Amino acid sequence: MQKLSDDQVDQIARQVVGRLTGNSFGRSQPAGPGATADLSSGIFPDINSAVDAAFSAQKNLMELSLARRDKIIANIRKSMQEHGAELAADAAAETGLGRVEDKIIKNRLVTEKTPGTEDLVTSAKSGDHGLTIYERAPYGVIGAITPTTNPTSTIICNTIGMVAAGNAVVFNVHPSAKNVSVKNIRLINEAILEAGGPANLVTTIVNPTIESAQELMQHPKARLLVITGGAAVVKVAMRSGKRAICAGPGNPPVVVDETADLEIAGRDIVKGASFDNNVICTDEKEVFAVASIADRLLQNMVRNGAYLLTPVQVRQLERVIFTETRGPGKPGVIEKSLIGKNASVILAKIGVKAGDDVRLVVADVDRDHPLVWTEQMMPVMPVVRVASADDAIDLAIRAEHGFGHTASMFSRNIDNLSRMAREINCSIFVKNGPTLSGLGYNGEGYCSFSIASPTGEGLTGPHSFTRERRCVMVDHFRIV
Repeated sequence: MQKLSDDQVDQIARQVVGRLTGNSFGRSQPAGPGATADLSSGIFPDINSAVDAAFSAQKNLMELSLARRDKIIANIRKSMQEHGAELAADAAAETGLGRVEDKIIKNRLVTEKTPGTEDLVTSAKSGDHGLTIYERAPYGVIGAITPTTNPTSTIICNTIGMVAAGNAVVFNVHPSAKNVSVKNIRLINEAILEAGGPANLVTTIVNPTIESAQELMQHPKARLLVITGGAAVVKVAMRSGKRAICAGPGNPPVVVDETADLEIAGRDIVKGASFDNNVICTDEKEVFAVASIADRLLQNMVRNGAYLLTPVQVRQLERVIFTETRGPGKPGVIEKSLIGKNASVILAKIGVKAGDDVRLVVADVDRDHPLVWTEQMMPVMPVVRVASADDAIDLAIRAEHGFGHTASMFSRNIDNLSRMAREINCSIFVKNGPTLSGLGYNGEGYCSFSIASPTGEGLTGPHSFTRERRCVMVDHFRIV
């Protein structure tokens, strides 16, 4: 069958979009409590239907030109630029987590800095016996699990990367963010249709559950799994028998040594640790500061929007934010209702009145405090005084729990920076800046909200969602 020209595809796309959406681009509504399936916009009643539709859509995508795929990605970016703030507000309202202004930044960051088809690099090898080329091929249908902490930014990021790689994707979103996620996916499908892409290239179901996630992971047409979530779902995915790209938990430490610029360190630690109320796995979670500069570091943190607790208030806070502690040097159990809440809300629990301009609660604690060893995911930052940079690095490596996720250091000492970067062995290591810089925010490099440390891919992109194929011409086409 002869392929359609791009002009013919555009004409058909306009007709299809008008028929399916009533030319109502950008006016999709949240799923709502009584949401029903919307087969024209990727929303299905069950996993099997969602996977089958995505499977057909992916076949149609591969009939289109690479230029058409680029146009699809460009139109997704355009739509998400237009609706990113709206989706951020919806996500904050539905989940009760984080700050709207920071979620807007997250949506804009993944929209602009997630790579497209340019990430799919073809390479070649020539020699006495001819020519071999290596190309990146899609898996087909990807099953993706998304978190409640970063629902829209993960969907946007994964969609751009996976579709750019030539795949379709079926999302099993977190039930606590299902309405905004359904809205997000509807908008994406409208953008794909408008650009001449196939319907249902991105799908989900109306009512996601743990059971539907397990069904997706076991579905024979889901060739690749991409998991962005906690340790439990990562373990299930890695036992599925399929290739799984897993973005697991993190407990990112910060080391500040005696050579650091303390004004920059104080400012950037508050900025990073308080971003979206610390719900991102890359956000700073604990600080190890050389004792000789610790007081000045804390002063600079307070100048930049932190509230420093007294020893009495630290003990009061422990009783509020932990439902259980398990002894010195061990993680505690966090009070879930406070995850992702503003610092002012947390401070109010111990009788401290503060405005929302207070971004971070800081606790000056010893190294065995449970805050140090727990991924608390709230704007509460433990600061530990240590004797030396070497002591700080040793503790940071232990506190990171071997997740291999994210860490940072403020220092002018190249030996210290090099030692920590090498030994902590994380997917992201940031020197003299907030860990946000490791996501490409006011830092170089592309963005990803699926950081696969457990399975080794690190920051994922279109290349991660492809497999290598090789084509060999024997004894010909070497021109040298």
